[in-house]
Amino acid sequence: MQTRQLGNSDLQITRMGYGAWAIGGSGWQFAGGSQDDNESMGAIHRALELGVNWIDTAAVYGLGHSEEVIVRALKQHGGARPYIFTKAALYWDNKGQVQKILKAESIRKEVEDSLQRLQVDVIDLYQIHWPPDSDSPELQEGWSTMADLKKEGKVRWIGVSNFNVQQLRHAKKIAPITCLQPPYSLIHREVEEDILPYCLREGIGVIVYSPMASGLLTGAMTRDRISKLPKDDWRSSHPDFQEPQLSRNLMLVEKLTEIANRQGRTTGEVAIAWTLRHPAVTGAIVGARNARQANGVMRAGELRLSDKEVTEIEDSYSETAA
Repeated sequence: MQTRQLGNSDLQITRMGYGAWAIGGSGWQFAGGSQDDNESMGAIHRALELGVNWIDTAAVYGLGHSEEVIVRALKQHGGARPYIFTKAALYWDNKGQVQKILKAESIRKEVEDSLQRLQVDVIDLYQIHWPPDSDSPELQEGWSTMADLKKEGKVRWIGVSNFNVQQLRHAKKIAPITCLQPPYSLIHREVEEDILPYCLREGIGVIVYSPMASGLLTGAMTRDRISKLPKDDWRSSHPDFQEPQLSRNLMLVEKLTEIANRQGRTTGEVAIAWTLRHPAVTGAIVGARNARQANGVMRAGELRLSDKEVTEIEDSYSETAA
C-alpha cells in the first residue's frame, strides 16, 4: 500500500488504518454492540495481510478490552509489527462510567495502563481523545503532560482528536501537534470549512475517523437492518439512522453504490476514497468486525476517484441537502 508521512513525525503510514473501536465489544457506555474476539482477531489479521501498517485504538474502547484483543491478535499473527496508536483523557470509574479527565495524574496513569495492556515499552502515537468542554487550564495541563511523556520516551509522537481550530492553536503554543483525528465523511463535512485547511497550512497530519459514517455508507445498512439494531448499539438512537436524515443518507448510498459497481469496488471503498481525496487527509481509520468486512474495505487506499466521479457525488450531495 502507498504510504504518507504523518505530520511532523517519522511515521510512514498507509492510507488505511485499522480502527479498533468496535472490537471493544459491548458493556460500556459508548459501545457498538456485542463482538466476538476471534472475529476481531481475524479482521486484524486480514487487514495486516492486505498491507495496513497501523492500528488505532483507545484505552476506553471496551474499557481496556480493545487494547487487549489487539495484543492477542498480534501475537497470533507473528508478522511485522504495525504502528499502534491509542488515546487518553476518557477515563472510567469502578462503575464503568466514562468522563473526560485531562489532569496530569490521570493521563500518566492511563499511559502506564495502556503500555501494560499493549505490552510495549513505547506507544507510537498517543492522542488526547477529546478536549475539555471549554478552553480551561485543563487543556494546558493535559497537553503539557503529553509533551512530557514524549520527552520521557513513553510515547514517540503526540496528537489530538476532536479539537477545533482554537483548541489546536492553544495546544500548538505549548508543544507541536503531530496529527489531528477528526470525524469526516460525505455525511459529516463540518471539518472542511476551517479545520482541514488549518491542518494543511500548519503541516499537521490528519487521520480521519468514521469515513463510512459508522457503517451507514457501506451499502449494508438497509432500513430493515437499522430497525433491528440492538439497544446497546448507540446507532439505534442516532439521528443519522432515523428520519428525516435516514432517507437522505440512503440516497447518497445509492450514488456511491452506482460508482462502486462501475469500478468493481464496494460502496464502502468509494465512501472512504472520497475522504482520502482531500489534500489535508493523510489517512483514514476504518473498522472491520471480521475478515470478510476487512476484505471489503481495506483496499480503499488504492482507489482513486476521477474528477467526474467526485462531481457526481457532489451533485448527489447537493440534491439531498436541498
